Amino acid sequence: MEFFELHPVTPQLRFIHKAVDVLKEGGVIIYPTDTVYGIGCDIFNKEALERIFQIKNDTNTKLFSFICADLKDISKYAKVSDYAYRTMKHLLPGPYTFILPAAKEVPKKLWSKRKTVGIRVPNQQVILTLAKELGHPIISSSVTNRNGDVITDPLEIQSLFNNQVDLMLSVGYLGAAPSSVIDLSGETPEVIREGAGDVSLFATA
Repeated sequence: MEFFELHPVTPQLRFIHKAVDVLKEGGVIIYPTDTVYGIGCDIFNKEALERIFQIKNDTNTKLFSFICADLKDISKYAKVSDYAYRTMKHLLPGPYTFILPAAKEVPKKLWSKRKTVGIRVPNQQVILTLAKELGHPIISSSVTNRNGDVITDPLEIQSLFNNQVDLMLSVGYLGAAPSSVIDLSGETPEVIREGAGDVSLFATA
């Protein structure tokens, strides 16, 4: 595994470009978000996606979200109601995963049984710059150990995944709280998981 330490606010582009090259060649990388470290690949690379299923020790039942650089092209990947768009525009970038009806462009491997997908736009310049430079969304799954615990130490991540992943972008220790997951696919929003993001906006009376 190639290992690079980046500035969290003004990441060095030479390292971003190395990661882009790895992703374009079907590689798997580890990167920082605004919550925890994520493991991912280009959403349109089937072979790389299969590698992630294997690394996560999953039998293709795990549903992954993906990271977009911004909301500009969000309609390519999800069907977005006016309410959902206003909500996401208000809260993103930030520590949220939004569940939305999947658009046809997204590989069906990433659809849930309800034909939905999870979308993130983290408030973290490394991954946002990476997604922008790649030009495609990037798969997002939390980096965990065999017990399913989130790993916050980049050196521990490097040690555990050194022979499984092609490249890691590090910004030092991160927190262990995952993103909050909000389902916007129905008529009313539903909080699926309360994590790092404030969910008081979705509290019911």
